[in-house]
Order: sequence, then C-alpha cells, then structure tokens
Amino acid sequence: MAFLIIKLNTVINAFMEGTTKKILVIEDDKDIRETIVYILEEEQYEVISSEDAKILKSIESFKPNLVLLDNWLTDWKSDANGQQLSKELKTNPATSHIPVIIISAVSNIKEIAEAGLADGYLRKPFDLTELVSIVKRHIK
Repeated sequence: MAFLIIKLNTVINAFMEGTTKKILVIEDDKDIRETIVYILEEEQYEVISSEDAKILKSIESFKPNLVLLDNWLTDWKSDANGQQLSKELKTNPATSHIPVIIISAVSNIKEIAEAGLADGYLRKPFDLTELVSIVKRHIK
C-alpha cells in the first residue's frame, strides 16, 4: 500500500511540475494500442492514444513530446500510411521538432522510417523493454 501511495505522489508531483512527458500513440490494433498505453503509463508518461490518424489534425493542441505511429492504419485515407504521415509531421515547421517512431511488422521498416523522415522505428512484434528503451532514447 505504501508503494502505491509513493508512486501516486510521484506521478502527481511530476504532473504538477509540468515534467510529465506526453506521448501520442496512433495504432489501429486495439490490443497493441492498449498494451503500449499501459506500459508507457507505468513508466509515468502521459499517453494520448487513437485508433486512427485523424487526431493529428489537432496535434498542436496537446503538444506531444513523441509520436508512436503505426505504418498501416486502416481508417485514415487510402493514399496515406505512417511513412507519409511521418513525413508530413517532420516537414511541417510546427511539428518537425516532435520525434516520430514508426511501428510496423514489415521487413523493410528501417527504409520506411528513413523515407518518412522518422526519428526511429520499432519492429512488431516488439519486446516491451524495447518499447520503453526507444521512447526514452527519443523523448524530449
């Protein structure tokens, strides 16, 4: 019980001091999205998640410190994928400073991330420690 109270106090203090980092997770697979959210919240991040990229239209209102972006989103628009969305974010002066990590199971994920100007990539299936590691490496 004492551990829970200490952990809760740590989260509240971080939030009040404005040190809590925000992560936007865009993943259409509900199980993967919920797992990512759970793990990152356990790491004391504030996580905003969406099953589609429509949330990117309001990205400037919640100012994430990092974006985790699935490469194949089923409910965006037929000609856009994570690579293209990442490139849009990275070439827009208002969002270019936000690190983008593309998530995908495709074998050429490194090339996709590079073409999308992403800051990194995470290959599915991924180990949870790998997820935490890449987030810590790229979050500002």
